[in-house]
Amino acid sequence: MSVGAAPLNRMATGMTLYLQTTTWIAVGAAVGAAAIALVVAIVLLALVLRSRRGRRDPDVERLLQESDARFEQMLEELSRELARAREESQRSQRLASLGGSIDLDVVARQVVEAALELTPAEAAIVVISQPEDEPVVVTAGMTPEEAERQPVGGRPDSGGETRAITINYRYAEESAGDETLIRGGLVIPLMTSREPIGSLAVFWRGRERQLSEQELRELEELAAAAAPVIENARRFREARQLADLDALTSLHNRRYFHDALARECARATRYERSLALLVFDIDDFKSVNDQEGHLGGDHVLAQLGDRVQSVIRSSDVGCRIGGDEFAVILPESALVDAEQLFRRLQFAVANRSTGPAERLRISAGVAELRPNDDPISFFERADDALYRAKQGGKGRAIAGNDAS
Repeated sequence: MSVGAAPLNRMATGMTLYLQTTTWIAVGAAVGAAAIALVVAIVLLALVLRSRRGRRDPDVERLLQESDARFEQMLEELSRELARAREESQRSQRLASLGGSIDLDVVARQVVEAALELTPAEAAIVVISQPEDEPVVVTAGMTPEEAERQPVGGRPDSGGETRAITINYRYAEESAGDETLIRGGLVIPLMTSREPIGSLAVFWRGRERQLSEQELRELEELAAAAAPVIENARRFREARQLADLDALTSLHNRRYFHDALARECARATRYERSLALLVFDIDDFKSVNDQEGHLGGDHVLAQLGDRVQSVIRSSDVGCRIGGDEFAVILPESALVDAEQLFRRLQFAVANRSTGPAERLRISAGVAELRPNDDPISFFERADDALYRAKQGGKGRAIAGNDAS
């Protein structure tokens, strides 16, 4: 589980040192300007005191006026330097904070928020590609429907010479005056030393505009700082997902099942939502192993994993919890939903070849969360119902909420 942590810490430390150095340079410039202004003020005060001890000299008057003007200019320059130092400090803190997490969603959220702070844009999107999975998309300042319509992808393909892609929109005449519509945007690639891993885009509404060269450079700096952090967080997520999966069936494993069940029980109790659980196994699986060997048995388990994934919803959590025992957590579902899922799964198993064993059947226990349940009692009711289904003739489901 430590994949990516050490490189991330080294990168974050180096980035922080660099940003702190830059900040102190800006602060040093501001302090230098303040020192000069102080010297001028002391000289000016000395001249004023001297002039008050004698008669007014025109040369002194002129010198005082010039010094006063120079002093005002020094104050203005000092104010600008201090403002720039504050902005540089805030910018450094934003970039340094990117290395504070290895959660991919948290890092992506920090990137879009930083992009909005750096530019006058009203919306931002980060798209992060994932091998063999849907990309991670995090937005700020726009609805999910708007985000889906934006042409944001990976790295601009032009031989590596393109810094960014500008997006401009033209609307029908009846929508031309709508200030809420996105008018344009700018897309910057997120690049590691090896490959593009996604893109960062900012958008503005109301009128057409172009980012200044300074704004573009700051976005490029943000993208350059974010890309290695995102890559580490992405690798950590991949490693975590692999650790949560059963290698044979590609369903979640036992450890993940118990974590997810506890989480869903807490959520259902807190928000007074329904939650159902289906626990099942293969009838007479021992005879499959005896006839076909353990490789044949593994093939059947792998095929059953495919069947489970083909019938459950995207919100359901399918797991292999040991041997030939499986479970499905059904959020926002009642007992009748778990029973319907069992019938769909039984049909999928009975009507599709699973290789060595052509006539598989499953037995199941189903349960619905009760107000006084905890994750353990909830699972035990469903598991006990599975045992009773096996004893009662197999190939059937029994509800754990039944009294007998």
